[in-house]
Amino acid sequence: MSFKPAPWPRKLRSQHWYGGNTRDTIYHRGWMKNQGYPPDLFDGRPIIGILNTWSELTPCNGHLRELAEKVKAGVWEAGGFPVEVPVFSASENTFRPTAMMFRNLAALAIEETMRAQPIDGAVLMVGCDKTTPSLLMAAASTNIPSIVISGGPMLNGWFRGERVGSGTHLWKFSEEVRAGKLRQDEFLEAEQAMSRSSGSCNTMGTASTMASMAETLGMALSGNAAIPAVDSRRRVMAQMTGRRIVQMVKDDLKPSDILTRQAFENAIRTNGAIGGSTNAVVHLLALAGRVEVDLTLDDWDRGGRDVATIVNLMPSGKYLMEEFFYAGGLPVVLKRLGEGGLLHKDALTVSGRSIWDEVKDVINHNPDVILPLEKALTSQGGIAVLKGNLAPKGAVLKPSAASPELMCHRGRAVVFEDIDDYKARINDESLDIDEHCVMVLKNCGPKGYPGMAEVGNMGLPPKVLRKGITDMVRISDARMSGTAYGTVVLHVSPEAAAGGPLAVVREGDMIELDVPNRRLHLDISDEEMTTRLAQWKPSHVQSVSGYAWMHQQHVEGADQGADLDFLKGCRGNPVPKESH
Repeated sequence: MSFKPAPWPRKLRSQHWYGGNTRDTIYHRGWMKNQGYPPDLFDGRPIIGILNTWSELTPCNGHLRELAEKVKAGVWEAGGFPVEVPVFSASENTFRPTAMMFRNLAALAIEETMRAQPIDGAVLMVGCDKTTPSLLMAAASTNIPSIVISGGPMLNGWFRGERVGSGTHLWKFSEEVRAGKLRQDEFLEAEQAMSRSSGSCNTMGTASTMASMAETLGMALSGNAAIPAVDSRRRVMAQMTGRRIVQMVKDDLKPSDILTRQAFENAIRTNGAIGGSTNAVVHLLALAGRVEVDLTLDDWDRGGRDVATIVNLMPSGKYLMEEFFYAGGLPVVLKRLGEGGLLHKDALTVSGRSIWDEVKDVINHNPDVILPLEKALTSQGGIAVLKGNLAPKGAVLKPSAASPELMCHRGRAVVFEDIDDYKARINDESLDIDEHCVMVLKNCGPKGYPGMAEVGNMGLPPKVLRKGITDMVRISDARMSGTAYGTVVLHVSPEAAAGGPLAVVREGDMIELDVPNRRLHLDISDEEMTTRLAQWKPSHVQSVSGYAWMHQQHVEGADQGADLDFLKGCRGNPVPKESH
């Protein structure tokens, strides 16, 4: 940790809009005054943009409007000038074809919002899956002092005395309906129990994972990740965040000071310890690309391989985020990693202190939620990166959510050319499939879907479910929800739509999965593979205009974070030229 605060006072970025008495500054300042702001607010105090992803169509973030008021209170208290700015909000729950397609569009729009307007620092108000990475990517690209405040997870769901994890039980109950074990009316009754308060998913899904990644990276105050959305302590955290961003501006503490390689290595190890979502892989790879940190899939495999999963939360374990918070939350996990030599203790955080200084004195209040090492859910909980002739650039699998008996498996491929083919055939009783087969789904990657939807955890065929089978090996270039589970190989790269080997897998081919040796192999000769690839022709639909066209033309592979190629790197925050 070598950060040295900048001298204060100094001329801030916002003073290029509001400082002085020229025609242009009076133009900018005068219009702001129609909201009733007194003149001395424009005297050089830090102007803080509260970038709010609140939307009534982003239900996980539906409470952020009220939370923003607490952020504003903190900014005012610290001598700043808060301005709330609504920004692009990509909802996991409503966006089609998939919210992932719009993560990059949101990052682009928010980056330009930050750059084009008179803000000196930013509070990133996030929650739903893609809002956290999109705002972090934008902040990294502009390098304006920024801090994350998450909306927090929902309270536990309960159904007939059983904890109900949002997402996790959706998949479970859906399979039980298809297997004839749960009636449709019971499924609808359970629906009412899944989302009983404001907030994001209450499992260690992608929203909670990315909140944990933001905290581990040092971009949020310690303890931010796990506080439930409706707990009064979430509002306290928001107010403290508002206070802190003002001092960050005065110190000129920027994302580039915090988002170092050491920070990313801490995040990779933490993801293994918490049993975090596979989606964290594409988001952190993209974020690293924005700050020009050379992060690869190999780093994910190497960094997480020997990290035990010690957080006993769904979908890997049995508890939910509410219990995780009561147990002590992410700081307890970070302390455990630090004690085991798996944390870069000097990594800087938005508090201005090292990550170790933030967590070294915390206490684990429930060792059944945050487990001792000898009771870990799995001894190797990091994301497994698989390679082989079926995934030359890599694929990922989450060991903590997979079935141990399927981690080494050889089976006959049952191939679905796209998601529509899967939906048309999966319930057909004549489908030639059993539990020993390997389900293969093509054309669902960044270019192919387009957008790389969360369809990789394909539901099993009913005739297999009726046998009591709950897991099979599934392989695709798609993603899966962080709330999902199973022996699911994802993010196969290059993707099928780009002519990767996945595109030429045929019905009846034998496929070998060997997770311990990180191998994913299509059992055909090199000569046969070369012939098939030479004969391959694209079958996915190409968009002809609009953002979908731009996305398909410029999106990179999952192994590089699925960012748009022209958005990589930090473009900074130069003051735009006057236009009048």
